[in-house]
Amino acid sequence: MRPLQQTIKAVIRSGDEGGYMAECVEVAVVTQGRTIDETVANLKEAVALHLEGEAPAMFGLRERPTLVITLEVDPTYAQAS
Repeated sequence: MRPLQQTIKAVIRSGDEGGYMAECVEVAVVTQGRTIDETVANLKEAVALHLEGEAPAMFGLRERPTLVITLEVDPTYAQAS
């Protein structure tokens, strides 16, 4: 039997039409927001709702998993003046 994970990994990236989009790796959760803070809050709520009433072990997770977020940003390069 595979050991249960303690974390749910998610990635936040710029949205196609502005704002930000967040997507979880382990569970089928996708959300968005106008700001990074709003997106993180929406992600926490969406994950909690997704797992509500479910046994985390069904998703390969331990009880009360931690959300680990990676923020993807476009690199900024120095401009020669």
